[in-house]
Amino acid sequence: MFASNPFAEISASIAPAVMQWYVVLMIVLFVGVTLFDVVHKGSARFFFENMRNARAKGARQLGSGEKLSIAARTVVVDVLASGEFCNQRRRIAHLLGMYGFVLYVAATAVMIFWYPTPATPTPAIVAALWWIGALMIVIGGYWFWFFIRVDVAAEGGRALRIMRADLFVLSLLASATLGLIWAALQTIGSAAAGLFFVLYIVATTVLFAGVPWSKFAHMFFKPAAAFEKRVCEADGTLENLPTQSRGDPEQRKRHSMELLRDAPMNMGLGIKREAPRHY
Repeated sequence: MFASNPFAEISASIAPAVMQWYVVLMIVLFVGVTLFDVVHKGSARFFFENMRNARAKGARQLGSGEKLSIAARTVVVDVLASGEFCNQRRRIAHLLGMYGFVLYVAATAVMIFWYPTPATPTPAIVAALWWIGALMIVIGGYWFWFFIRVDVAAEGGRALRIMRADLFVLSLLASATLGLIWAALQTIGSAAAGLFFVLYIVATTVLFAGVPWSKFAHMFFKPAAAFEKRVCEADGTLENLPTQSRGDPEQRKRHSMELLRDAPMNMGLGIKREAPRHY
């Protein structure tokens, strides 16, 4: 089963060209709604304006070599290793979902465009990567949703309360879950495979079309924000936040609360003694 290409098997009912055009449509739709999301929310304009303001306040100018080093560190630590997560369970769940998504999407495109029918046998490794990617999404996604997700009950909401920001993870989970069920049923020749294929297409369409109402675009913004944060730390801007020393009277004045201006640096860190349950 894990060596089978479900898209080649369904080519007897749906022409490969139809599936290929569907993939192209999803790409165009994703690019279009992402650009709409950026313009509508003004996120890109805010990001670049904030970056320019930070540069004007920087204590020193960074060289191209130092920026390249920061970019490499951002890619390795913040992107590839999801280093922003302090909770290791949260990091592992995110890595499962992230790399699973990459394998899932890439293998889907390869199978649909390069091996669309049984006449062009699909390499076992390509088909296996599709199944593995979908399973990684399912494991990481359901682990996050039921065991790691923000504890909305602590905020007075229902335990399984669904918000607009959940559209991305839910549609991704639905796409991977329904895709696996459809592929498995199709392999054993079940009549229900057609129904689950339709549901799979619906979930996948929602995933790529729902960018303005979901967190899909965070995969582009977060690396840029992580790079900018590291640059601000390196050039002394610190995103206009107080430094780690309160010995400087000017830094003490930047605290909004009078009580905290002369407080010790480790004041308030007792909260870290209690392991977070939901972040």
